[in-house]
Amino acid sequence: LIPTEIYNCLITNHGVAMIFFFLMPVLIGGFGNYLLPFLLSFDDLVLPRLNSLSVWLMVPSMFYMELSLLRGAGIGWTLYPPLSIQAVNGIGVDYLMFSLHLAGVSSLLGSINFIATILANLSFRVSVIVWSYLFTSILLLLSLPVLAAGITMLLFDRNFGTAFFEPCGGGDPILFQHLFWFFGHPEVYVLILPGFGVVSHICMSLSNNNSSFGYYGLVCAMGSIVCLGSVVWAHHMFMVGLDVKTAVFFSSVTMVIGIPTGIKVFSWLYMLGSSYLRGVEPILLWVLGFIFLFIVGGVTGIVLSASVLDSLFHDTWFVIAHFHY
Repeated sequence: LIPTEIYNCLITNHGVAMIFFFLMPVLIGGFGNYLLPFLLSFDDLVLPRLNSLSVWLMVPSMFYMELSLLRGAGIGWTLYPPLSIQAVNGIGVDYLMFSLHLAGVSSLLGSINFIATILANLSFRVSVIVWSYLFTSILLLLSLPVLAAGITMLLFDRNFGTAFFEPCGGGDPILFQHLFWFFGHPEVYVLILPGFGVVSHICMSLSNNNSSFGYYGLVCAMGSIVCLGSVVWAHHMFMVGLDVKTAVFFSSVTMVIGIPTGIKVFSWLYMLGSSYLRGVEPILLWVLGFIFLFIVGGVTGIVLSASVLDSLFHDTWFVIAHFHY
C-alpha cells in the first residue's frame, strides 16, 4: 500500500510518539501531577519551577520529532546501528535523536520532582498509587541516562567520525542494543506501574480490604518487579548470539517476574470477589478488562522469555501482539 521507506518512517515515529509523547507525558506526567498532590495532601508538587521546565521542554521535543517525520527517519523505533549511523538516512535521524534527548531530560526533571514530593510525606498510610509513582520515578532515574549515553554515541558516530558502533573502526553494534534495552525494558514497567497503582487503589477501595492480600502485598510486589525488571534487558537480544549461561540467566529471571505479577493479579481478583459490586457495574468491567488485557500480555511475555521459543517467534506478529497488549 505504501513504499517501504515511508513505512519505516511511519513505524519509527509511531513507536517514538506513543512511548515518549503520549504514554509518558499523559500517564506519568499528567496523572502524576494531578494525583500526587491530592493523595499526599499538598497544594502542588514541591518543585513547581522544575515542573514547568519539564512541561515546556516537551514543546521543542515534539517539534523536532515532527520535523524528523518530514525529513525522514526510517531507522526503526529501536534506533539500531548500523542502519541508524548511515549518512544516507539524512538529517531527520539527527532531529529524532535530539528530540529524544529533550524528552529524556523532561522525564528526568519530572522524576526528580515526583521523588522529592513523595519523600516529603511518604508513609505506609498513603495510597498505593503514591508508591507506584515513586517506583516509576526511580526506574526512570536509573535507566534514562543510559539511553541518553547511547543516543549521544550514535550522534557522534553520525557527525564526528567516531566508531562506537561502527565495526570498521573497531566498534560494536551490539553495544547499542545493550544500552537501548537497559533503558527499554525498565521502560515497560515505567509505563505499567502507574496503571498497577490505579487498579490496586480501586480494588482496595471497593473491597475495604487491608489484609496481606491488600496494601503490603501490592507494594512489595511492585518493589520486586522494579528490582527484577532492571536486570533482564538482554531477553530482548536472544538472537544476537548470547552464550548459553547468559541466555539461561536472562530467561530464568524473566520468568521469576511472573511471581510478583501473579501476586498482584490474584490480589486484585480476591479483592474484587470480596467487594460489594455485583453485575455489570462500569468500574468492575473496566478493572476486569484491564486484568484480562494484562494477563494476555503477561502470558505471551512468559512464552517469549524462553530463549528457545523466542528464536522461533522472532520477527513474527506474536511479538508485535505481545508488546501491544
